[in-house]
Amino acid sequence: MRRKLPSVLRRFLGDTHGSVSVEFVLVMPFLFWAFMATFVYFDGFRQSAQNLKAAYAIGDMISRETEAINDTYVDSMEEVLQLMARSTSTVKLRVTVVRWDEDDDRYYVVWSENRGYASERKNSDISDVEARLPVMPDGERVILIETQSTYQPIFDVGVGDRDLDNFIFTRPRFVNQIKWSSS
Repeated sequence: MRRKLPSVLRRFLGDTHGSVSVEFVLVMPFLFWAFMATFVYFDGFRQSAQNLKAAYAIGDMISRETEAINDTYVDSMEEVLQLMARSTSTVKLRVTVVRWDEDDDRYYVVWSENRGYASERKNSDISDVEARLPVMPDGERVILIETQSTYQPIFDVGVGDRDLDNFIFTRPRFVNQIKWSSS
């Protein structure tokens, strides 16, 4: 019995007869899932890259402003973000101007406006992102752009909805500060 078992296994492993249709039925579901998963992952990375590019474009537009920014301007930036991101979900936008004070050794919020987030940033709210802000000289200001949208995959391959968050900052280019106008 002991000698017979290895010879049976050798014959089974060496057998080249089979049916292509059976092999096709066994392998095709895996190949189909792999194709769909590849598409979903590629689409997710594409959406993430578009959101990031849109956030950088908005930061660049605001950094070039020489006049005060108002509600209409921020509303327009939200629409631009929605168009550039090509997201099927609602996008969120928060624009914050942050100043570094060397004497107090802390960041201050000069002004903050948002569309879709729960609240604007206040002076006390900046602590949650302090570690992500750049090192700045005394009195320096940066424009902080935060965006968020939700990626909803087309196919269910084990990846659920994902929030795509972006956090970028840029310096004002032509003036030393971007002002806010409430009118």
